Amino acid sequence: MMKMPEYPFTIRELNQDDGGGYLIEFPDLPGCMSDGETIEETIANGYDAIECWVAAAKEKGMDIPKPGDVEASSGKWVQRVPRSLHARLTRRAKSEHVSLNTLVVSLLSESLGLKTESRNHDKLGPLVK
Repeated sequence: MMKMPEYPFTIRELNQDDGGGYLIEFPDLPGCMSDGETIEETIANGYDAIECWVAAAKEKGMDIPKPGDVEASSGKWVQRVPRSLHARLTRRAKSEHVSLNTLVVSLLSESLGLKTESRNHDKLGPLVK
């Protein structure tokens, strides 16, 4: 196993409808993610996913992003939205039994992933492990 740079990652618990366990994602490597039954297994699988992602990107002649600086971003900002949008988001969060914050983070992550995936699809293809 080659020495990999330390990429920042997020881990979240998956609900039983999604198979349970945990999901790890690497924001600097679009589409690079993995899962596992325990946090330790998820992290180990995540490192395997990085190796696969980097190998596939190199095969396609893509640049390999350097790890981002997580410290540079606080992860917090204030966003004003129309009342009607706030109400719709609140209703949806309640129906999915999650907090409004969790729902918005999920929607933003999904949207960014879809846009990035769409741009890189022809070059990279599916790299989900």
